[in-house]
Amino acid sequence: MNYVATENAPQAIGPYAQAVSVNGMVYTSGQIPLTPEGLLVEGTIEDQTHQVFANLKEVLKAAGSSLDKVVKATVFIKDMNEFVAVNDIYAQHFGSHTPARSTVEVARLPKDVKIEIEVIALVAK
Repeated sequence: MNYVATENAPQAIGPYAQAVSVNGMVYTSGQIPLTPEGLLVEGTIEDQTHQVFANLKEVLKAAGSSLDKVVKATVFIKDMNEFVAVNDIYAQHFGSHTPARSTVEVARLPKDVKIEIEVIALVAK
C-alpha cells in the first residue's frame, strides 16, 4: 500500500491521505473546491466543480493515473437541483470516458462546500 501526496492539490484537512494506491488501483479521498494553497473557491457550483476536477487530476497524476483510468466516481452534492450543471462539467472533464458513478445529495459537506467527488481508478502500467 502506498500513500499518495502532491503539493499540486490541497493537503488533507484531517487524518487521511489524499489517496492510497494498492494492487494496481488508486482510491482518492473526496476532493472539495480548495485550491492547492488551501483557499476555498467560492461562487457557483460550476466554479466549485471545476476546482474539484483540477484537484482530482493532480492527485491521480501523483498516483500514476488519470481521469481516463477512473472506473468509479462518487459525487456528493448539497443540492440535487444543481445536478444538471454538475453533470455538464463532469462530462466535459471525462469526455467519452464514462465510468460507473453514484450521485448523492447530502445535508452538509466539509467547509460547507457545494460538491465533493471521490474516484477509484486504475494505476497506469
